[in-house]
Amino acid sequence: MKNITVLDCTLRDGAYITNSYFGEASIRGIINKMEEAGIDIIECGWLKDSVHQSGSTFFHIPADIVPYLTTKDHNKTYVAMIDWNRYDIDNLPQNNHESIDAIRVVFPHGNYKEGIAIGNKILHKGYKVYFQAANTLEYSDEDLIALANEVNLVDAEALSIVDTFGAMYPEDLDRIVTVLDEHLNRKVKLGFHSHNNQQLSFALSMEFAQLVEKTKRQGIIDSSLCGMGRGAGNATTELITSFLNKKYDAHYDLDSIMDAIDTYMEPYKAQYQWGYSTPNFIAGLYCCHVNNIAYLLDNHRTNAKQMRNIIETLSPEDRIKYDYNLLEEKYIKNKNYYIDDTLDFNQLRAELKRRKVLLVAPGKLALDKQNHIKEVISQENPVVIGVNAILPEYDYDYLFFVNPARYEFAMMSYSEIFEKTKHILLTTVKNTPSKNEYIICFDKAIKKGWKYFDNAVICALRLLEKLEPETVFIAGFDGFKSKYNESYADASLPSLNPDTDWNIINQEIFEMFSEYKMNSTLGDNIVFVTESIFEGEQL
Repeated sequence: MKNITVLDCTLRDGAYITNSYFGEASIRGIINKMEEAGIDIIECGWLKDSVHQSGSTFFHIPADIVPYLTTKDHNKTYVAMIDWNRYDIDNLPQNNHESIDAIRVVFPHGNYKEGIAIGNKILHKGYKVYFQAANTLEYSDEDLIALANEVNLVDAEALSIVDTFGAMYPEDLDRIVTVLDEHLNRKVKLGFHSHNNQQLSFALSMEFAQLVEKTKRQGIIDSSLCGMGRGAGNATTELITSFLNKKYDAHYDLDSIMDAIDTYMEPYKAQYQWGYSTPNFIAGLYCCHVNNIAYLLDNHRTNAKQMRNIIETLSPEDRIKYDYNLLEEKYIKNKNYYIDDTLDFNQLRAELKRRKVLLVAPGKLALDKQNHIKEVISQENPVVIGVNAILPEYDYDYLFFVNPARYEFAMMSYSEIFEKTKHILLTTVKNTPSKNEYIICFDKAIKKGWKYFDNAVICALRLLEKLEPETVFIAGFDGFKSKYNESYADASLPSLNPDTDWNIINQEIFEMFSEYKMNSTLGDNIVFVTESIFEGEQL
């Protein structure tokens, strides 16, 4: 089996998740448990051009790592990574063999010569060098041959294939391994670092092990505990070691790995998010940098369909960069949010101006307090507007939708009510109306500055201010509970904020509502019919 070894990169790739801060005890503990487990290569973190902060896996010089190596095992290899152009090699001292043994140098496709030249300088300082060819999928066969020839000029320990965007399929890996194996010096180990955007990390790592076994070359598989890593994360150390134990007669200690997960990883899993998701799948599908995905989520809260359509409009060259101005341009063009809504807007204002309006949000109290709400409807005779959902217990005058998933769900779930009721739709849902639909530009209902700016009730209020009703009653605007099914009257409603800290959302909605009420002409004419964590006053 020993022609295949494991490199655990939890503390290095996981630094993207924790902003490098693991804490002193966890860094020592993870390294120690990886030693006990028999992991061959332990990546301790990054070397950076900044002073090391205690508890961080961003180190300035190798000596910063020494306090975390409680019992340096000379049968293991300890490594750190540098980005080829983001670390000043002049700061790197001669290796005194008290800290890391090797440095991994990562470089992009167009700069492999420069990256390898940096590696050669590191070799002269007494460290072993491992090269990481980022986005190896971009390399043609000719590029791979040129890369191998360049690596052959230096005394490199290893060259790793890197599936930067999680976009590889088995045939891609097969091509790359075949070409590199033919042209790379036999003494250079071949590595594989995967990302799980298409849930193929484990499968590709197994494929890599089989390919390397056939070549009889030394191979290295990168993995991390629980797959911890940027975006979709990596192959998981627990799966890789178990596979190698079963299929290649390895002897990794799974109990030590489980101890590391129980003791050190569970708190991170509770606090942070990583791993496969639909947005990360889209990044993998289009070989797209995850920063583009993060921008669309954080600035526009795009749904999966919108995101895919926007990323698809980028050229392959632009997808691997993150030009936010270009992305914003593509976003606006793709969505076509800005339509001439004058007729629809004026018609709605004519129907709602100086009228009382009741917004029925989908919170659980809209169902629990329906008798009280219906009494208010009877007494006040408001225009009843359902907000982003249908509760069949109510007779609506309008349905207001901000989100296409909720629009589609309402249409499929309550087709009779949906068909007979007028719709007020923002252009985030559609921009061509069907029968009895009013399409309103989204900029009339949103105000940026918060991540969750598109909360449906807040959007309804912002639009209503321009439509000039007399009073706005609100029901079912309860606030999010810790469990999703405790927040909604209809627990089957599709979630618009999966895997989210509800306290953060509640705080933002509170801030948005407070700001709105303070500055809106409707402020004193908003009355809560049911309890809400966002406002104490009730009817």
